[in-house]
Amino acid sequence: MAKTFFDFTIKDIKNNDWNLGDLKGKVVLVVNVASKCGFTKQYSGLEELYKKYKDRGFEIVGAPCNQFGNQEPGSSEEISNFCKLTYDVSFPLTAKLDVNGDNEAPLFKFLKESQPGIMGLKRVKWNFEKFLVNRNGEVVQRYSSLTEPKSMEADIEKLL
Repeated sequence: MAKTFFDFTIKDIKNNDWNLGDLKGKVVLVVNVASKCGFTKQYSGLEELYKKYKDRGFEIVGAPCNQFGNQEPGSSEEISNFCKLTYDVSFPLTAKLDVNGDNEAPLFKFLKESQPGIMGLKRVKWNFEKFLVNRNGEVVQRYSSLTEPKSMEADIEKLL
């Protein structure tokens, strides 16, 4: 049974196993992303945060998900190319996954149970929900899709 974020192994965008234990000691922001969403422009702000703080032990994990309005229909290669060419994304992406339902990724089950949403909500409501993980692998904050990346800066700095 996973006790921290670092206990999980997931698939990266190239479908290779990625042991999140490799990120031990870092502050991590996990975001379920989509290429054809009204919030997709947040990729720019996420990349700015990543570039600003990555050398201080900050990591972003983008998790493509097609569960909300079919807004991430592409293949892994299409998603990767879109992110790189459109937003110059340099932070890592996972393989496409489910964040809710019968096939939800165990990582997202852990994130949601660690930081339920408003009124104890245990599901992800939409694309670009964000989970902030401290250096010990504990989920310390959850942000809605409406939260702009820049507004999370103070919370990230406190953990670095």
